[in-house]
Amino acid sequence: MTIALAGPTRLEIPSLHIDPQKLLFSLSSLIAGAMTLAIVMSASLPRPWWAILTVYVTAQPMAGAFRPKVLYRLGGIATGAFMTLLLVPNLQNSPELLVLCMAAWTGFCIYLAVLDRTPRAFLFQMAAFSSAVISFPYLDNPTNIFETTISRVQEMVVAILCVTAVHGFLQPWSATPFIRSRARSFLGHARRWAAEALSSTHTKLEDEHRRLLAADVTELGMIAIHLPFDQRWAPTTRQRVTALQQYLASVLPLASAAANRLDLLRANFELTPDLAELHTDISDWLTRDDASIESGTTLIRRCTRLAIEAERKHTWADLLAASACIRMAEFLDALIASRRLTDRIGTPGRPNLKSQSIEPFALARDHGVAAMAGFATAAAIMLYCAVWILLAWPNGSATAAFAALITCSFAAQDDPAPIIGRYLLATLKTFPLAALYLFVILPRVDGYEMLIITLTPALLWMGYIQADPKRSPEALPMFSCFIVAMGFLARFQADFALFINTGLAQVGGIVTTLAVTKLFRSTNVRWTARRILRANWAEVAQLANIRRPFRPAHWTASATDRLGQVAARMAIASPGDSLHAADGLADLRIGRNIIPLRQALSHVPYETRHRLADVLAGVSEIYMERWRQGHVVMPGPELLDHMDAALHALVVLPSNEARQTALRALVGMRCNLFPEAPAELRAVRT
Repeated sequence: MTIALAGPTRLEIPSLHIDPQKLLFSLSSLIAGAMTLAIVMSASLPRPWWAILTVYVTAQPMAGAFRPKVLYRLGGIATGAFMTLLLVPNLQNSPELLVLCMAAWTGFCIYLAVLDRTPRAFLFQMAAFSSAVISFPYLDNPTNIFETTISRVQEMVVAILCVTAVHGFLQPWSATPFIRSRARSFLGHARRWAAEALSSTHTKLEDEHRRLLAADVTELGMIAIHLPFDQRWAPTTRQRVTALQQYLASVLPLASAAANRLDLLRANFELTPDLAELHTDISDWLTRDDASIESGTTLIRRCTRLAIEAERKHTWADLLAASACIRMAEFLDALIASRRLTDRIGTPGRPNLKSQSIEPFALARDHGVAAMAGFATAAAIMLYCAVWILLAWPNGSATAAFAALITCSFAAQDDPAPIIGRYLLATLKTFPLAALYLFVILPRVDGYEMLIITLTPALLWMGYIQADPKRSPEALPMFSCFIVAMGFLARFQADFALFINTGLAQVGGIVTTLAVTKLFRSTNVRWTARRILRANWAEVAQLANIRRPFRPAHWTASATDRLGQVAARMAIASPGDSLHAADGLADLRIGRNIIPLRQALSHVPYETRHRLADVLAGVSEIYMERWRQGHVVMPGPELLDHMDAALHALVVLPSNEARQTALRALVGMRCNLFPEAPAELRAVRT
């Protein structure tokens, strides 16, 4: 028996890859922290640890995303300090009333922050937790609240100015390349999804995928808000990004509308040879990475020609084919325009956007959702302050401050409990490192220079984690535990009891916040999603109401933004949840079809105008009924009769632009509201 001996095995050591940009960001934060620590210690401010923690809390990987928040943060600090000086001295003899006022103020700030949804929200958020962390630790002894407040403001201002100067000089990286990369990624996803949607088979993930694309459009706009602070030709770039958002917002409804028409044609008729060949060529163009803009333009001309030929016939099959062709043409046009704009982002020169309305991409705001976040924050603060006061825990004030800080930081989330849970785990993992430094390493350190050299490995490592988008949520609790637990002071102090009490205060604040969050916010996600859907139904009803003025671009932007907001919340809904019955993309298509119908009212004869008005009134009533009942209500046969009568009235009119756009919009509306309707137009009832 022969035994084959294997050769010596080699142990492969995984290679260590270091991203230069992330390392540069971490090094910038370290330099800013060292400068802050030197200034604060030289000025003999009482809490150097608070200043260096502020450096890492406010640092942002993108320079352009960081600068606009600086002024807002400074303004928030000043506002929070003012409210502290206004409330604490005047209500120091009534702790219950003081806690109530501080909780109400914090909840109001969070309400404004959630409602705003722009970098300006950092002003309200900073005003909320700066007043909380300044006032709560001193509620039991507010005699020196003025000196304490001035010291906290000085420490935070020094930290923010230092980190702004260092990051502005070193420029870790700009927002513009990230926006270009994000836009290209979106275009790639949109092309793949559109090719899949136009095919005869659809995957089960189609709804989730297209809603995620809507979320990408909203994210692109949130990043673009920072562009005016990013580079010298940023206003031009922001114009391009705003126009890009408008084009991308139209990609989703146009592609889904084309897919809807093709599905109806396959189900009731057969695709004509010309349409089948065109569909194959478009699908091939969408799936090719090297597809040129010139070939896409040729496909647009073919679509337009087939649509005009089909519209000359008056059968429902031909109207469906024409609608499919024109929607594919419009979709390809928006996709090509988006591609051109994406390639020009970040370059100098004025954009050629004469045909595009350059208005800021409208964000949908919900006062109810914002009020719920503010109320939950205020209730949480009152609850754990009541527990602290009733138990008379000596470290309860610090716990309340940490709890308020965490509550304010994650108040904008629908359900912050999972994030706070990870926050707790990251804090617990960092305690051994803080103990190692405090009791083993720092006792052997003498002088400021040796202190910075000793801290460099830990702070560089944590800063590198902060620069990684996947691990950045772990960085804040690591910095908080590491810096607060050591408590940087002018003179070294290794007190084990103080270390344990500080750690318990941190963990207690996190655990208290987690418990209160689960109590108040765990069921908030589905409630928020339903509010967003109902708000969208109400706006569609108003859009169809001919007595109400309307802004088409503003409505499309708000509806797309709402579709993106619903995307993340749909993931937690059970398979049988009524949320899945509400197709936000179908509502978006219907809204976009309402717009040309309203615009055509003044360009058609009186009889046709009357029939179009009947259609719009029926659509408005259906969506108002959905808003009242809170669930999808299907339209009745009367609306179908009105639509078919309006179609009969439109097809006999002479061909012009108003008649053409109204006819296409009415075909699309019939397909969306009555997908199971007969495959022919009903006779007009007299």
